Amino acid sequence: MLDRLIEFAANHYLLVSAFFLLWAGFFVLESRRGGKTLSPQLATSLVNKDQGVLVDLRAADDFRAGHIAGSLNLPSGELMDRLGELEKHKDKSLILVCDMGGGTASQAGRQLRAKGFTNLYRMQGGLNAWRNESLPLVKG
Repeated sequence: MLDRLIEFAANHYLLVSAFFLLWAGFFVLESRRGGKTLSPQLATSLVNKDQGVLVDLRAADDFRAGHIAGSLNLPSGELMDRLGELEKHKDKSLILVCDMGGGTASQAGRQLRAKGFTNLYRMQGGLNAWRNESLPLVKG
């Protein structure tokens, strides 16, 4: 079976290349719809300068175990039900934070964009990147 796949790829390399380019383009486009990415340092700067708001999308138990000071906890599964809590921050930059800064933050960004939020960012690497930079967390 694998030898047939390799033979197909070798005989139709242009088709296979086009498929992978389209797949990569789709992935990049979908990830950007959820908001631009920011490093933890740029996220901190945005919060300090532009009155940005950190939105922690992790479960409440994970949030209590350690979160960025001043962040709001809106678990991704409850985001649309608790949208009213973000309405007062609609004119500010929202920085979406999950564990790894990937799918959860992108999905939340797409949902928020559909509800009229336009100034959206995702923390690149999520809370794991924050920890790797040895930046402080608050418990409780």
